[in-house]
Amino acid sequence: MSLSAGRAREGNHMEPGPGAEGNDPMTSAHGTETTAGPIPGNVAPEDTTATGERGANPEGMAAVTRRAREVLAPTNVITDRTRLRTYECDGLANYRVTPALVVLPETTEQLAAVVRACAEHLVPFVARGSGTGLSGGALPRADGVLVVTSRMRAIREIRRADQRAIVEPGVINLDVTKAATSSGYYYAPDPSSQQICSIGGNLAENSGGAHCLKYGFTTNHVVGAEFVTPAGDVVQLGGLATDAPGYDLLGVVVGSEGTLGVATSVTVRLVRQPEEVRTLLAGFASTDDAGGATSAIIGAGIVPAAIEMMDALAIEAAEAAVHCNYPDGAGAVLVIELDGASIEVEHEFREVERHCNEHGAFELRVATDATERALIWRGRKSAFAAVGRISPDYIVQDGVIPRTALPEVLRAIAELSSSSGVRVANVFHAGDGNLHPLVLFDDSVEGAGDAAEKVSGAILDLCISHGGSITGEHGVGIDKAAYMPKMFTDEDLDTMQLVRCAFDPNAIANPGKVFPTPRLCGEVPGRKKRAHPLVEAGLAEAF
Repeated sequence: MSLSAGRAREGNHMEPGPGAEGNDPMTSAHGTETTAGPIPGNVAPEDTTATGERGANPEGMAAVTRRAREVLAPTNVITDRTRLRTYECDGLANYRVTPALVVLPETTEQLAAVVRACAEHLVPFVARGSGTGLSGGALPRADGVLVVTSRMRAIREIRRADQRAIVEPGVINLDVTKAATSSGYYYAPDPSSQQICSIGGNLAENSGGAHCLKYGFTTNHVVGAEFVTPAGDVVQLGGLATDAPGYDLLGVVVGSEGTLGVATSVTVRLVRQPEEVRTLLAGFASTDDAGGATSAIIGAGIVPAAIEMMDALAIEAAEAAVHCNYPDGAGAVLVIELDGASIEVEHEFREVERHCNEHGAFELRVATDATERALIWRGRKSAFAAVGRISPDYIVQDGVIPRTALPEVLRAIAELSSSSGVRVANVFHAGDGNLHPLVLFDDSVEGAGDAAEKVSGAILDLCISHGGSITGEHGVGIDKAAYMPKMFTDEDLDTMQLVRCAFDPNAIANPGKVFPTPRLCGEVPGRKKRAHPLVEAGLAEAF
């Protein structure tokens, strides 16, 4: 996924609004015709079946628009093309498609009514939250409806005794913690964009964050959801209890990237605020040394709340952007955070300090108060946006490797960078091996974008070859769909498609995402004597 400096980047997206008639600010991810730049990648917006240009259904679209106007306020139904363009992409700005219709429901009933109309008239729909996603998961359809949940932002209930919060999908991630703080609790998943990303989007992508090493991803904190199926039915998945009987349909839905339906409320687990939090910044000469310290800490049985690593180039960018004052001359830094009972934190801190020193840390800095802690984290949290200070364009990658493979893979990435002449800044969750390499380039230089895309793809190949994954938390969306066959066999993908078809037999919920080519629901698995007409036309793949 490629981003241009000054446009889309994690942590800097504003919630998109309905345009001139609304008060919501426009996201910085959206440029004009002259600032949008080229459209690299494997999908050309408004020119393929994945984006809907070839599947226009004007009669169905007109019927859905009429129904939307019946159930929604006039300002919550957008058909003006200028205003529609506000929503032409999510945080991955190099894919852009103008939707045929945008709706902003404020209640479950309104959202379900629109989805039912889509199902009746076979009109595709895409759900969108804050628009901060980095895989094109909320890329609209030119022939469909974009269902924006940003106005469903009520915190319905904070249940302190049950350690639960019930929130609508448009609620901002950090606002859950703010609402629970007075009761002594917080919401643990913390993506870098937590000040603007929404709970509905977090559920769709199974978002993580710096503290997922100890506390897990969104799926570990969602215990229930009110859910609108692609048929427009409202169902309840899970609930207040820790584990509901029967098939884990909630687990299937979390991380499904909007391909199985839309959550209209989410019941999340709240975590008790720790007695003590201690944050340490350690400077190392190299990423090898920092990686060795990370493995030693985890190997000693210590599970910090977070272990984050940045290499020299990422540090340079962060210093230019936010003046975080990281150790001079560091080839890598670790941000390590411990939390829990004070006596436990004290013991673990001594062990962490020892392991860092044994692996060559030349400077250790401990935050003495909340202000210093925030300053240490500021450099890491700003890392994606910060590279805009040292490169006009960059690709944000998201892959996963086994933690023990960190030194080998980082050396391989350095070799790729050296041999190609393409700079790569490394920022990642070192504790669980979730890499976020930032591939830097200048798209005004002929061939630079292609070279960067080649390096970016090679990094994903490295992740796969070391037993890892093509994504840790950003999702597959449209950006990485072509890589799915590298991770999964045809049989694996067919099985996944059978699950999707069980939820959405008409393939109208976020079609064209996650899987490399559209498949046909209702087709019996196995080879046929005669191909389906859509297969013969090259528009679908039967399974």
